[in-house]
Formats: sequence, C-alpha cells, structure tokens
Amino acid sequence: MHPDTKAYNAKQKAADRAICERLAAEIDRGLPEAENKVWHAHPVWFLDGNPVAGYSKLKDCVRLLFWSGQSFDEEGLAPEGSFKAAEARYTSADQVDVKALARWLGKARDIQWDYKNLVRRKGKLVRLK
Repeated sequence: MHPDTKAYNAKQKAADRAICERLAAEIDRGLPEAENKVWHAHPVWFLDGNPVAGYSKLKDCVRLLFWSGQSFDEEGLAPEGSFKAAEARYTSADQVDVKALARWLGKARDIQWDYKNLVRRKGKLVRLK
C-alpha cells in the first residue's frame, strides 16, 4: 500500500478509518498487481495506468468506486455518474462484504473501460476488456 494511502486512512475518524483500512487491505489482496496511489485526493488502484477501484470519504459514509462497475452486473453496486462507474457506500466496517468485494475486484481486472484515454478520445469511452 502506498504511504499516501496509509496517511489518507490515518486522517479519518475511527469508524471511517476502519472502513478505509479494510477496503485498502482487500483491494491490495484482490489486485496485487495494481498500482496504488492517491489520485484527486483519494486512494485509487490502477491497472496499466487505468483507474479500476478506489474509495473516498464522503460526508456521511465511505464510498467504494469501481470505474467500470456498471458493466459488472452485480447486486450491491449502484450506478454513479454519467460513464460506467458504480459504487457501494459504507457507514461501518462490518458492512463490507469481503466475498462480494473479492468478486467485484476480479471483475475490475477482467472488465475495463479505457478511462486513461478518455480526454484524448474527447469523452468517448472504449471497452478494453
């Protein structure tokens, strides 16, 4: 885990820190080949430079985001934004379903839309996998 991700987690209040630490550990376990860094002020994991998973502290919860999550066809993920992202929101660490998260992480590896080149393609998403 990147030191900046550890610092991000450490800045959270106890309940939110527990959620962030659980998510970070499970994402690292599920995507060991991914590069982790803080991007746009939040921890994000990348495969070949393409963002695939990350989380952020919102006002009343911690949001787990999968950039290509709408293509996963999975319960527990809600559409987010105008592209292909999907999210799950947590208010306590015990809400994190580790089995579902492992499944979602596998799909994050196997199903990817090309966010890395979104600007170059003038907002057009192309499926990579």
